[in-house]
Amino acid sequence: MTQTAAETTDQRVFVDKQSPAAYRALASTAEAVRKVAADAGLDRVLVELINIRVSQLNSCAFCLSLHTTRALRAGETAERLGVLAAWRDTELFPPRERAALALAEATTLPTDADAQSSAYALARSVLSEDEISAVIWVAITMNAFNRVSVLSKHPVRPRTATPAG
Repeated sequence: MTQTAAETTDQRVFVDKQSPAAYRALASTAEAVRKVAADAGLDRVLVELINIRVSQLNSCAFCLSLHTTRALRAGETAERLGVLAAWRDTELFPPRERAALALAEATTLPTDADAQSSAYALARSVLSEDEISAVIWVAITMNAFNRVSVLSKHPVRPRTATPAG
C-alpha cells in the first residue's frame, strides 16, 4: 500500500520512544516537580488545573485528555473543568487558584511582559515564594510534555465506557 505525500510528511517520530533516556530524564524531572509542589502545599487538584490550562494554551489533546481524567479523579468538578479556559470570567476559582493560573499562563506565554508582571504581582499577593516556584515548575514541566506530545502527534483514543449500574 503506497502512502500519499501528505501521509508521508505528517508521519511523526514519537520522540519519547525514539529517545527513551531523554524521556526518562523528563519523567524524573516531573517526579521531582510533583514533590516540590506537594512540599509547597499545592494540592493535586490545583496541579492538575495548571496542567490542563497549560495544555489548553498549547493545544495538546493528549495531555488534555490525560490530565482532565486525573483532575476528575482528584475531585475536580466537570463544571470548573468546562470553564477553565475562561477562568477569568467566572467566580468559580478562588484567588489562590486564579494567581496560579495567571502565573502558569505567563510561564507558557513568556513574551507578554505585561501579563508576566501582572501575574507575578497577583501571585505575590496570595502565594508564598515556595508556591510561586512550584507553580512555575509545574507549568515548565507541562510545557515540556506538551511539546513531546504535540510534536510526536500522540493520539487520543476513545475510552471504552463502562455500563452504568
